[in-house]
Amino acid sequence: MKNIVSFFAIALLLVSCKDDKSVKYLPESIGAINSLAVVMDNDLWQGEVGDKVREHFAAPVVGLTLEEPLFTINYMPPSVFTGSIQHSRSVLYVTRDSTNKALIKSDVYAKPQKVGVISGKNVQDIKKEIDGKADEIIKAFRGLEISEAQKRFKRSLNKDTILAKNFKVSLNIPSAYKVGRQEDNFVWYDRQVPKGTMNVIMYTMPEDYFKNDSTLVTDILRMRDSIGSVYIPGEDIAGKKNHMVSEKIFAPHVYPAEIGGKKAVEVRGLWEMSDYPMGGPYLLYIINDKENKRKLIVEGFTFAPASQKRDNMFELEAIMKTIKFK
Repeated sequence: MKNIVSFFAIALLLVSCKDDKSVKYLPESIGAINSLAVVMDNDLWQGEVGDKVREHFAAPVVGLTLEEPLFTINYMPPSVFTGSIQHSRSVLYVTRDSTNKALIKSDVYAKPQKVGVISGKNVQDIKKEIDGKADEIIKAFRGLEISEAQKRFKRSLNKDTILAKNFKVSLNIPSAYKVGRQEDNFVWYDRQVPKGTMNVIMYTMPEDYFKNDSTLVTDILRMRDSIGSVYIPGEDIAGKKNHMVSEKIFAPHVYPAEIGGKKAVEVRGLWEMSDYPMGGPYLLYIINDKENKRKLIVEGFTFAPASQKRDNMFELEAIMKTIKFK
């Protein structure tokens, strides 16, 4: 009986995923940023399949001071996945079925919405499908969450034109962020949060600053430390000039990226103060702006001691990914 129920559940889901021009209305999707509804039978969730889902979808976020999951998972059995819960923005549906499948569908029960559907004949097949498709599904979920975050803060934006004047770019920066420092080649926005701040900075480097890939990490750390020493000071300690530096014990994570329609490098790492025990995570983009013969640097960093920072850093990422070149 359970197999029959699962078969009809996934069949209904797949049929509902088909384009239907007669459907004129879908409710708005719901859910907190970075939340994920996971739907599967309880025996799968409590066994190896559930472990495999958690391995991928609740993996620790790279570059944070505390271990935090990629998504906050809200598990439910298929019998509970009804009504308004079906309007969850990001949904992962896992089931036993007569065929092995892993696919992503959009706007099934609500919009915007992404539904990852994974099925297999047995536990081992389901695990194999999860391993093979998880990265793609996670990318789709994260893209949707970035768009949702951008939509939310677009309701009230900072209206200044400093970035346009200084760098010929624009960012959708929420009005809660204020300019804390402005120089010819440096702008710093900050926002107060409980027990700390969230920050966005922008500056440029010469087009040929990064010589080659073999010295890229060293060059990135040297660049951040030089900028920190000039523009991001702290309170001097015992006569020593205290300023932001890159944390040296753990090397930053560096990835290829594209932002604002241009090739870029994404860097995730940790910062600290040179002579004071405080620090936090940072996310930095080095954008190859060939048209203006420069490297444009935009960075977000957070200071919020003993607090979770995943969603703070996610908001900074969403802000930086709104960049547009004039």
